[in-house]
Amino acid sequence: MWVATVPQQPAGPVPTIFTARPNPKLVCRYLPKPKSFRFGAFGIRLRLNKYKVSAVKKQLPELETQKPDSEKLRVGQEKGEGFDLGWLPAFPHVFIASMSNFLFGYHIGVMNGPIVSIARELGFEGNSILEGLVVSIFIVGAFLGSIGCGFIVDKLGCRRTFQIATIPLILGALISAQAHSLDEVILGRFLVGLGIGVDTVLVPIYISEIAPTKYRGSLGALCQIGTCLGIISSLFLGIPSESDPHWWKTMLYIASIPGFILALGMQFAVDSPRWLCKVGRLNDAKAVIKNVWGASEVEKAIEEFQSVIKNDGSDLDSSWLELLQEPNSRVAFIGGSLFVLQQFAGINGVLYFSSLTFQDVGITSSALASLLIGVTNFAGALCALYLIDKQGRQKLLIGSYLGMAVSMFLVVCAISFPIDEQLSDNLSILGTVMYIFTFAIGAGPVTGLIIPELSSNRSRGKIMGFSFSAHWVSP
Repeated sequence: MWVATVPQQPAGPVPTIFTARPNPKLVCRYLPKPKSFRFGAFGIRLRLNKYKVSAVKKQLPELETQKPDSEKLRVGQEKGEGFDLGWLPAFPHVFIASMSNFLFGYHIGVMNGPIVSIARELGFEGNSILEGLVVSIFIVGAFLGSIGCGFIVDKLGCRRTFQIATIPLILGALISAQAHSLDEVILGRFLVGLGIGVDTVLVPIYISEIAPTKYRGSLGALCQIGTCLGIISSLFLGIPSESDPHWWKTMLYIASIPGFILALGMQFAVDSPRWLCKVGRLNDAKAVIKNVWGASEVEKAIEEFQSVIKNDGSDLDSSWLELLQEPNSRVAFIGGSLFVLQQFAGINGVLYFSSLTFQDVGITSSALASLLIGVTNFAGALCALYLIDKQGRQKLLIGSYLGMAVSMFLVVCAISFPIDEQLSDNLSILGTVMYIFTFAIGAGPVTGLIIPELSSNRSRGKIMGFSFSAHWVSP
């Protein structure tokens, strides 16, 4: 049997190793002393040493990782982390962008009352076709603006596109205000529609790329609030038109003021950090993210933007044919369907003919009836502002359409069934007000907000343009 022998060498002195760890004896001083137990007459004592050891092991990591508050504050300052201000840093930029929705709402209601005075002064009173043309040419311009918006925003970014869109808005309002012929009014309304078509596509894109993810829904609801305030303002300012036949000029001059505010405000607003990263302006993108989202989000966001751009490619060379490919075709179909459903649900009919409903129940003032509808719309938008991030987009959409269906059922019952006249009037008013309120909670704000969240980085502008064009061509 072979045995391997190893020559032995004299061992040197063992060096002392110092470790930065707490002294277990010191730890044990603060632990409760273990209890002793005696079993039977043999006097056998069993100490709970295993519990003592486990308690020491639990205390050691806590003492090793525990840091004083001053050290945590110092580390946070070294990393550049600041206080989380939530939605507040993004609010001024979103507020300026929502001025576009205020203009949209204002131009929706600005022609409702004064159209009779305009037709009388310009010589086409009683011609329903020309009166309808003055109102509907706005939609033609909006359709063309929605289609062209995607290309412009991909090239110039949101901020510059906003400022360009204010040019037809201001010119259209001024041309309409000092019009002396039907052609001038039609040209002015077409230019206003062109600018509105660009802005309605642009605002949801801008908010989805500027607002922090946690507050994107609440800030996005400002679009609906801006539209409601615009409608209320136009209806309120339209009251003197019933007695002053030339008041419509003043109303159209006033319509140019928000355009100037929007153009000036966008000079101080930030651009989309995603677009800045896409065009290679990384330092500007980091500055925007730091100021709006917080310093702790800079590196994470830049890395995410660059990864998405690398995978999807730049949207500078994207084409409309890409909407026929998956997943863009699915998102475009969802976006177009939501807007078509929104219009076919009857919101335009309720808004435009609600004054007739109130006249049937004894409210003869059309201005008062329209103002009640506007205030109801505004109240629903405020509820959406609170609920959209708490309940989610899907729940609000489903609940909104269910509420609209129940509201219409109440109106049908009031009209069709032989019930008491007073009860029928009350049901008609209740159903109309409920319809506007439930629309403003979900179907109004969520439809425009959910599409950019579903869209890819590369085709977002064109998908939004297609979806809003379906909105404008729907009755």
